[in-house]
Amino acid sequence: MFKFLYCLLVVTIQYGDISGQPEDAQQINQHFYNNIHKLISSKYDNKVESEHLPRVAASALVRPPRPKEVTNWPSTNLRVGQITAVAINPDGNPVIFHRGDRIWNEDTFNDANHYQENQDEPIKEDTILTISAQDGSILDGTGGGMFYLPHGMTIDHHGNTWVTDVAMHQVFKFKPNSLYPSITLGQRFQPGVLPGYLCKPTAVAVASTGEFFVADGYCNSRIIKYNAAGRILRVIPQPPEFLSLQVPHGLTLLEHLDILCIADRENMRVVCPKAGLKSSKGEGTPAATIQEPDLGRVFDVAAYGDFVYAVNGPTSAMLPVQGFTIDPLTESIVDHWGEFVNPHSIAFCPNGSAMYVTEIGPNKITKFELQ
Repeated sequence: MFKFLYCLLVVTIQYGDISGQPEDAQQINQHFYNNIHKLISSKYDNKVESEHLPRVAASALVRPPRPKEVTNWPSTNLRVGQITAVAINPDGNPVIFHRGDRIWNEDTFNDANHYQENQDEPIKEDTILTISAQDGSILDGTGGGMFYLPHGMTIDHHGNTWVTDVAMHQVFKFKPNSLYPSITLGQRFQPGVLPGYLCKPTAVAVASTGEFFVADGYCNSRIIKYNAAGRILRVIPQPPEFLSLQVPHGLTLLEHLDILCIADRENMRVVCPKAGLKSSKGEGTPAATIQEPDLGRVFDVAAYGDFVYAVNGPTSAMLPVQGFTIDPLTESIVDHWGEFVNPHSIAFCPNGSAMYVTEIGPNKITKFELQ
């Protein structure tokens, strides 16, 4: 049913203006979207919604909590560049990765994916900022003079910070309070597909075991799994996996389910192959796939218990830019929330007290409570 409706929406997007009546097309789309939303939500109508977020594992929830925007946060305007990533540090404060005055445009890379700006001039200002969870003020900053075009960031279970720079085609791991990386992947300013090379890597997901996954990224459209020391264990997809990725843009792990969920941006879907953290059994089996008519281009994903929260980005004038709650076990969208302009990343506090979404143009971070 969903595949049929998805095809119908694609036809509507491609041919909706032939009649010369765009307002009618918009009304048709809105009616179509409302019906889809009702269909998706119907199976949850008879479930009880808890009034407050319980202090138990999210996987025990009958219904996934719904994000509600915290008004007047941050209390002051943050003067930052494009915020490409957000993660949560061990103190529960959000940490953002931003580009300062640098902007990615059509002249930033050549056709061979080589960075075209001055390689002697990294971004001078601090690109990694720790923000107060209480009022949104800046608590600390680092990363000045180190990065050229920030993209992804995650903070693992031990407080290590992992970042990706698409200009340098590299991934870096920084231990707490260290200014020098303990792991560097990729060759500086050298895009490539061979082992040891990356091409515009977008994101990192780290397991409690120390194994980690890199989304590699805009050019290679693959996921690389490493052991804790940085040795390649697996490439996704590989035979017999019939999984064609197109710009894997965000990653999140559901370790208890042993799956890795991927924001497969240009394929307009979320796919969740086996992570192989507990056992290699099941690797290569078909991935869970969530691809529904209103999903659009998915920019990032974050796990909360058995559920995945996602944000899309500008796709079509007919599709709202918003957040989604996804159930990977039933391969369906179970809720819609939020309104955005150009969201790029999403992260949860480990205790479930808050969720954050960052945007580029406008360059902002929004805090949500979970209800």
